[in-house]
Amino acid sequence: MSKKTFTLVVNVGTENPAAVKRVLHELVPKGSLTENEDEFHIEADVTGESARDLNRKFLSALRRVEKKTRLRAEWTCGDITERFFDYVQKGSRKA
Repeated sequence: MSKKTFTLVVNVGTENPAAVKRVLHELVPKGSLTENEDEFHIEADVTGESARDLNRKFLSALRRVEKKTRLRAEWTCGDITERFFDYVQKGSRKA
């Protein structure tokens, strides 16, 4: 498969913000990261094969440091936006 560029908009909830913040900086070094109490909001461009694979890799990396991490993500490529809650795809729509 070919690599595609996705625009990621995600909210990450956690009970251990310090540990998760380090991982977020590694996953999206050039993205916009905003922190509110126990939640992070990230907007970034990410390259990968599919939104499902990128979402799985993203959440797996976060859960290695904090099991109770929650992820609400929107991955947009071209004119399609795919939404995920944790590992579950909640739908796709035209952007």
